[in-house]
Amino acid sequence: METGTQNAVPTNGWEPRIVAFFCNWCTYTAADLAGVSRMKYAPNTRVIRVMCSGRIDPQFILDAFAKGADGVLIGGCHPNDCHYAEGNYKMLRRFQLLKRMLADMGIEEERFRLEWISAAEGEKVKSVTNDMVQKLKAIGPLGLPKKMQEWDKEIAELQHAAAAQEPAACACSQ
Repeated sequence: METGTQNAVPTNGWEPRIVAFFCNWCTYTAADLAGVSRMKYAPNTRVIRVMCSGRIDPQFILDAFAKGADGVLIGGCHPNDCHYAEGNYKMLRRFQLLKRMLADMGIEEERFRLEWISAAEGEKVKSVTNDMVQKLKAIGPLGLPKKMQEWDKEIAELQHAAAAQEPAACACSQ
């Protein structure tokens, strides 16, 4: 991706925050390998180790975005290589459903990513992380917590307006 394009979003020193859920047996081990190999990559990711990508509750992803993450990265074992036989296939199904739901919420596709990364692929952790940071910088901050405050304010105003209106005559109470 080219930097300095016309579509670039000015961020005034802003750095994206990424929450990464990494499988203990593969991706977390690869991230450890990248670290001990002193591979240089963007420090924007906060890794949460899970025993299996299939154990990631969809609520974890929603909570990460709601609490200020600009992106969520999931790393799991390659297909047919899961320590728990089929956990990565469960995550793949959840990922597809969550992608649709997040799109309905107005969250761009680039903000949510699933990658298969084995324990020996430290270089892939580096490249995936750097690529995601670069893409998030191009689209700018998500700002979901602020949006949620605005939505809460709108709802409160609607409730207030509804309560101030005269109740209409209803045949159901007679």
